[in-house]
Amino acid sequence: MLQKTVSILVVDDDHSLRNMLAFVLGKEGYQVEEAVSGLEALKKLKQGKYDLVISDIRMPDLSGIELLKKIKTHDPELPVIMITAYAATHDAIEAMKLGAEDYILKPFNLEELKIIINKSLHKKSIELENIELRQKLSDKEKFENIVGGDPKMTKIFELIRTVAQTDSTVLISGESGTGKELIARAIHAQSRRAAQRFVSINCGALPENLLESELFGHKKGAFTDAYQDKEGLFEAAGEGTLFLDEISEMSQKMQVKLLRAIQEKAVRRVGGNSEIAVDVRIIAATNRDLAASLEKGEFRSDLYYRLNVIAIHVPPLRERRDDIPILMQYFLQRYNQKFAKSIAGFDRKVLECFNAYHWPGNVRELENFVERGVALEKGSVISAASLPSEIVYSPGAAKGGGEDWVARLESGSFGFNQYLDDLSQRIIIRALEQCNGNVKKTAQTLQVNYRSLRYLIEKFKLKYRS
Repeated sequence: MLQKTVSILVVDDDHSLRNMLAFVLGKEGYQVEEAVSGLEALKKLKQGKYDLVISDIRMPDLSGIELLKKIKTHDPELPVIMITAYAATHDAIEAMKLGAEDYILKPFNLEELKIIINKSLHKKSIELENIELRQKLSDKEKFENIVGGDPKMTKIFELIRTVAQTDSTVLISGESGTGKELIARAIHAQSRRAAQRFVSINCGALPENLLESELFGHKKGAFTDAYQDKEGLFEAAGEGTLFLDEISEMSQKMQVKLLRAIQEKAVRRVGGNSEIAVDVRIIAATNRDLAASLEKGEFRSDLYYRLNVIAIHVPPLRERRDDIPILMQYFLQRYNQKFAKSIAGFDRKVLECFNAYHWPGNVRELENFVERGVALEKGSVISAASLPSEIVYSPGAAKGGGEDWVARLESGSFGFNQYLDDLSQRIIIRALEQCNGNVKKTAQTLQVNYRSLRYLIEKFKLKYRS
């Protein structure tokens, strides 16, 4: 039997049925209160807290359906069991669609009702335990994946705590691989929306028509492959957070539609006519200078100012080198656990290479290097032999006195062609990044022939923009 502290509100305009339920459930150990109408039930719900509501559907002043809607608006977790006559089962089905836990037909079997009550309360108990567990996990992981002791990162941690307490739109800027999505997730985890969904989308990964459908949803028949209605990410996020990564890649047309959705707090599915209200927090991110995009007319100023309510800039790894050894140890522990290894640390030469490297891929690149090292290393510490040649042979590593080309030449392990290829590849990657993937501009920057550069790009299988 459940604890006596479980409180049930019985709502029915039928005096005898209401009293009978109160008597039977009271004998089962429940604390029962009665309401003669839907309006009285609303007053009691505002004054006190209940674990379960049992309500008749057909009542004169406020129907059970309307009462259910109001309950679910203010307390979605509160289970509601509906009572209905056999001839009105369609009402019960509607109630289930609106969130009722279950329904029972008149005249009902009391043992059946007891089973339904126990099932509903048990389900609520599990849901509350899951919410509590998610909250504990959220507390533990609020900053777990954002590692750093640099003063720049400390300021970001403080800003995250402050920003999380508001519903303001946030714009996170920084180079690729700096951890912009991790910061967005940390803001969500510490906000009042933490129990709701965190939904993310890369705005540059989809063409305009598909991006619109993903964000706002579509109606059946809106286009060729629209075989059924589909909710968009604005709806899917519920009252949670929607993270729009690479917002700078969004077309002007989509920028207008996004601005309207944010301003109106409503979306319209592709092919639909009705407005759907949404209550979602927007966090956007970009690896470009949006202020420069404004001047070029590539990004709308009204959307920029709507997104840039609170700005967070994530510094590149090369500007916070004190974090490099901290990150190395963090990822070493992660991948030791993943690969069931017990590698103790890093060879001194590896530390020198990591400290001297310029990290164009930032934290993501460092993580990849450590993962590779843990996966390939057969000794007790990660050695330079387990690292990719681009970091060992990098110009910065040679200047830093690490395992440079001179040492390799003297040891007999120097590969001339490999060294030139690695060096060329790093220079081209860096130049492409500076020129936003534009090959013609990159060729001019490097002062090389366009066709020769295209050949090297194809040889090294690099990504570029035509």
